[in-house]
Amino acid sequence: MSYRRDVTEDVSQPPWPFRTCQGPSTMDLKLSGKVAIVTGGSEGIGYATAARLSEHGADVVIAARRPDLLRAAAERLSAAGGGRVVPFVADVCRREDIELLVASAVAQLGRLDILVNNAGTGRAAPFEHVDDETWHADLDLKLHAAIRASRAALPHLKVRGGRIVNVTTWGGKQPGASSLPTSVSRAAGIALTKALSKDLAAHGILVNTVCVGVIKSGQQARRAEQLGRSLEDYYAELGRSVPLGRVGEAEEVANVIAFLASAAASYITGASINVDGGSSGVV
Repeated sequence: MSYRRDVTEDVSQPPWPFRTCQGPSTMDLKLSGKVAIVTGGSEGIGYATAARLSEHGADVVIAARRPDLLRAAAERLSAAGGGRVVPFVADVCRREDIELLVASAVAQLGRLDILVNNAGTGRAAPFEHVDDETWHADLDLKLHAAIRASRAALPHLKVRGGRIVNVTTWGGKQPGASSLPTSVSRAAGIALTKALSKDLAAHGILVNTVCVGVIKSGQQARRAEQLGRSLEDYYAELGRSVPLGRVGEAEEVANVIAFLASAAASYITGASINVDGGSSGVV
């Protein structure tokens, strides 16, 4: 079969069939018996990551704030087979919620091997339009939440040498105009990743970050609705600014996260990997 692109073809779509969470991967990541926590796990990148980890045999606790959406996500993931999927309602901005999340995961599933700090949202505005409340809220959600979760998970990750994967954005490496407070929060997340990788290496804990670009998500769908745009047209417009000519799929990010969580990535720590369709101007 040829995948050569025709001049009339929709360039917003990749010229080859890539896998999603709907079918098994060919590479065995040897995650059976592992236990993972994925924050922001009810949709988007978090949901896709939970699906990929579960597909490879890991038991996964997905955490999010909205009970109905979270429960529905867990039911869909469980129906797909693979490892156990447990929903846990938590606000990552609350220390007590994070501590209960980790304690519950270990109590129910017996251990903790992988932490994916994914919860977050996009906020971008010029500096003069960002007030103190917005700065505090953004840093709390994107930086302090990852700190809290990593601290709570650390005693359990030390037992066997675990994995922490932080989801950030390429804007944290290359801030642009009107990118605040997100670019600063994400830059802090990248720095946290590198610092943790140094501190935790002696315990066999690997810490990495994926720096995402424009990815299909529930947040993007809601933004399109607010703008009164069809989702297809909205994604097509966003994709024009991406070198690959399209918006990324959540599953494409999940593939990288699952790899970093696996034994296949056993000599990778302190790395920041761009999953952005070529958008970033820096490596």
